[in-house]
Amino acid sequence: MAGEVKQPIVAAGACAEPVVREVRCRSVLKRSSICDYALNCYSGCVHSCLYCYGRLIMRFRHTRQPWGSFVDAKVNAPQVLARELASRRLRPGTVIISSVCDGWQPPEATHRLTRQCLQPLWENGFELHVLTKSALVRRDFDLLCGRQRVLVGVTLTTMDEQLRSELEPASSPSAARVEVLEEAARRQTRVYAFLGPLIPGLTDTAQNVGELFEAIAHLPLEHVYVDRLHLRWGVRSSLRVWIEQHRPHLARWLRSGLLDRASEARYEQKLRSWVERAAAEVGLAKQVRVIF
Repeated sequence: MAGEVKQPIVAAGACAEPVVREVRCRSVLKRSSICDYALNCYSGCVHSCLYCYGRLIMRFRHTRQPWGSFVDAKVNAPQVLARELASRRLRPGTVIISSVCDGWQPPEATHRLTRQCLQPLWENGFELHVLTKSALVRRDFDLLCGRQRVLVGVTLTTMDEQLRSELEPASSPSAARVEVLEEAARRQTRVYAFLGPLIPGLTDTAQNVGELFEAIAHLPLEHVYVDRLHLRWGVRSSLRVWIEQHRPHLARWLRSGLLDRASEARYEQKLRSWVERAAAEVGLAKQVRVIF
């Protein structure tokens, strides 16, 4: 049966006691458009990012609970994964950890579900692509680092710590995420960065883009992915509430639907030019992959 526990998460703007519900899943390694497969040991995420598209998969569950105030921990995920791997029906490929949650969000510190899934995956020939906003991933470097079929990546939206704490309340500070990449690289592990989403009026400025690239310029990055904001289900309403309270001068922009269609192409061209210029200035032009 599912159980609920109150787990305190201390972070500016985050829910003080998110509800962590223990649930059971039937499958855990699923086909993905990002990599061959995705591993998500949790549904929901207490990082509480204002722009998170993960809301989409939860739109029929937890409908009265604010995003970030709950997470479902799939407590049988390691056992289900073992069964899936033993069946040999899944051919080895790349696995993104994670795609619609953060595999190292605060409940992972005690549940250790993601950790229990790492070794079985690479032992069975899968390549692991880690993507996180949490410094907790360093706990698992004993399983991740020094392996050829592992890439460790972090998401960065801004190096402005005040803005970061407002946009991503319960995530690790941006500087701590850079330190994750530094340590992984020192331990002979392939690393990459994901910059974004670049949010109009907040993180899409030439200054912010430049600061992001400066923060990672010293790293031996294989790739630097960059994306803009996409107003998927639930994201518009989430941003509207926050913008009307904290950045009211952007409210008109949001009501218009991000950008009118006539100016969308010009906006993306301008944003791309800022990204390419900033990357070139720090010697990362060849690593950049703009995905908008």
